[in-house]
Amino acid sequence: MSGVRGLGARWRRRRPLRTRMALAASAAVALVAVGVCTAAFFVIRYELLHQLDLSLTQSATRVIQGNRGEDPQVVAGECRYLSAPACAQIVPADPAADPAEPYVLPVSAPVREVAAGTRAPYYSNVQRFGQPLRMLTTRFGDGQALQVALRADPVDKGVRQAAALLAAVGAVGVLLAGLLGYAVSRTGLAPVARLTATAERIASTRDPRHRIELPPGPPGRQDEVTRLAASFNTMLGELEQSVTSQRRLVADASHELRTPLTALRANAELLARGDRLTPTQRARASGALERGIREVTGLVNDLIELARDEEPLPLLEDVHVAEMTEHTVALARTHWPHTPFHLEVEPGAAHAVRPGVPARLARLLTNLLDNAAKFGPPGTPVEVTLSTYGPGGSAVASGSGAGRRRSGPGGTGGSADGRGGGGGGADGLTLTVRDHGPGIPAADLPHVFDRFYRAQSARALPGSGLGLAMARQIARAHGAELTAGAAPGGGALFTLAFAPEDAPASVPKTPE
Repeated sequence: MSGVRGLGARWRRRRPLRTRMALAASAAVALVAVGVCTAAFFVIRYELLHQLDLSLTQSATRVIQGNRGEDPQVVAGECRYLSAPACAQIVPADPAADPAEPYVLPVSAPVREVAAGTRAPYYSNVQRFGQPLRMLTTRFGDGQALQVALRADPVDKGVRQAAALLAAVGAVGVLLAGLLGYAVSRTGLAPVARLTATAERIASTRDPRHRIELPPGPPGRQDEVTRLAASFNTMLGELEQSVTSQRRLVADASHELRTPLTALRANAELLARGDRLTPTQRARASGALERGIREVTGLVNDLIELARDEEPLPLLEDVHVAEMTEHTVALARTHWPHTPFHLEVEPGAAHAVRPGVPARLARLLTNLLDNAAKFGPPGTPVEVTLSTYGPGGSAVASGSGAGRRRSGPGGTGGSADGRGGGGGGADGLTLTVRDHGPGIPAADLPHVFDRFYRAQSARALPGSGLGLAMARQIARAHGAELTAGAAPGGGALFTLAFAPEDAPASVPKTPE
């Protein structure tokens, strides 16, 4: 038995899904059709026999009413003809009381038992005159039984005709079930077939631009298969975007690496002929080689950071944003000694805590500070503000005000009045970095966070164009949003907005 089941399972695995669905649908419809025809046959047979039995009962009633008190005898014996009335005879319980004239209907022991009152009346099928008869045996007074019979061949013929007709109907139903099952499977699996063909085409061509054609109609009224195809199209769109982004990253990275690698090769070849160089030339080539190595190392590290989309969960911890900001600003002062950095912290943001990776958040802020210091004229300040916003409030920090904690160029700041007011848990948190440089041109503003993008005015400055792209990626990995805009009075303004901890709603953005 297990071998038969295993053979059936192997057969099902080798058949296409469309064939299996067609067979299953056909079998279900065919089973219903055969069941209905079988039930109809038995109903028709029962009704025909029931009508014949009613005729026998009526004939027996008439004979009983017209022959009360009669002795055993043959009352009527012409039932051999279709148009003749029913055959009827009276049979005694004692065979010794039988009449001299022979009976036209067979007399058996059960007939005597009915006459004696020891058996209930019954119907039976007998053969007489070369024809099938339907016979009723019932009581006829004391010690006698009445037998009434009619020809049953019309009923048998009707039953056979009904059986043949229902068999033909069942066969047609099975055929139609097969055709409908095939049509249903073909129509129902058409989106799946298109999905499979598209997936196979993508696998063979490695081109995710293909899409599955969807039937027209509102999205809310689509069936499950159509929604699956729509989801597959959405996945293909994401895959196409990912592949395009990956190819663009590889192309941009190769383009950015070509120049420093060429310079490294030239300096290395130059140092290989060091015996022909003067000490000054050798020192200059060594310095250029060292700078090129640092540039390539930084570029490779930035690419590795950009290749990571999410922050590793084991490294997440509660970050005190104000302390992290103070520490990062202090490091920026050492890297850019000619640029003053001003830090202002609102009382409500002094104890704000957000989950994240401290080193990554510090890298985000470092990139913003380096960008502001690089584009700001020497001696102009870079203003960093940490503030909160309530539900429906603005995420843009205002200027300095009373009650804020302020850190000037010479230290990491102190505590002002109101430091303990509010932990920032119910409010959103914003961190803004503003410089006083030329600002971001309107044409470049939509692209400042693109990888390797450098504005026309920044192409002469050092850098790879990855800092702001990395900053936005780190922000989004921490559930925040980083935006850029024009600062009032000139310069660029970058805003990092964290949603409230207990209500991660949409984060307000800085108006551009």
